[in-house]
Amino acid sequence: MGCGCECSGARGFFTREEKTEMLRNYKESLEKEAKGVGERIKDLEKKD
Repeated sequence: MGCGCECSGARGFFTREEKTEMLRNYKESLEKEAKGVGERIKDLEKKD
């Protein structure tokens, strides 16, 4: 089971710096997704 980031490639071991960057990218992606969900909720609430 992966974390959803790009770290599930052919390599099995990553440097601390690589893992940090992957997790930062993953966090940014999650934050954008959460923002989109929030906007969708607001749109749906306006229509009721």
